[in-house]
Amino acid sequence: MKPLYKRILLKLSGEGLMGSKNFGIDNNVLCTLAEQIKEICAMGTEVCVVVGGGNIFRGASEAAAGMNRPVADQVGMLATVMNALFLQNALQTAGVEARVLSGLAVPAVCETYSYRQAVRHLQKKRVLIFAGGTGNPYFTTDTGAALRAAEMECDALLKATQVDGVYSADPKKDASAVRFEEISYDEVIAKGLKVMDITAVSLAKDSRLPIIVFALAGKGALADAVAGKGKFTIIK
Repeated sequence: MKPLYKRILLKLSGEGLMGSKNFGIDNNVLCTLAEQIKEICAMGTEVCVVVGGGNIFRGASEAAAGMNRPVADQVGMLATVMNALFLQNALQTAGVEARVLSGLAVPAVCETYSYRQAVRHLQKKRVLIFAGGTGNPYFTTDTGAALRAAEMECDALLKATQVDGVYSADPKKDASAVRFEEISYDEVIAKGLKVMDITAVSLAKDSRLPIIVFALAGKGALADAVAGKGKFTIIK
């Protein structure tokens, strides 16, 4: 298949790595994901990835339960570093060169994010895995994904979810939910749709960065999204 995009950023949720588990990582899911990323690399697309940490720790939820918010967010950022290291190992096992760059400095296990170093890795055709969010509390991994996608001049931000696009409500809870083929940034914000947080959507709008929302389910789902096939919603 011919890709529509030369360079993309793939946003993954930590929960998506759990598979059927209640916590942690399902190795089969991780290996399948690595193969899907390998497939789009072979198509000629340069790949950046941001993965959440919700399968290990959710900073916002813990803060709401009484934990200090900056500390909770720092722990959440460390959870994303753990997931990024797992993904890096899976990619390298699949024969794909990958590097983890973290916004939160943990030099003993990965590189600290640097724009110039990130560009050099891309020039060497390595997959970039951005961890540690923005390195600051109060910002979600969605916002971190939009920021890194803008910095890396990606052609699109692909948001992998459990459903095949953006709906007016949660289709798993509301049978009358309407699915959008295409929707504007302003409509997403005005309707309060929960596909990404407002800061991330606003940053994507300012950067003229289209957001492709698709279900990462089934063989070739990622390749289909990169090639403009299958079911998805485009936010632009």
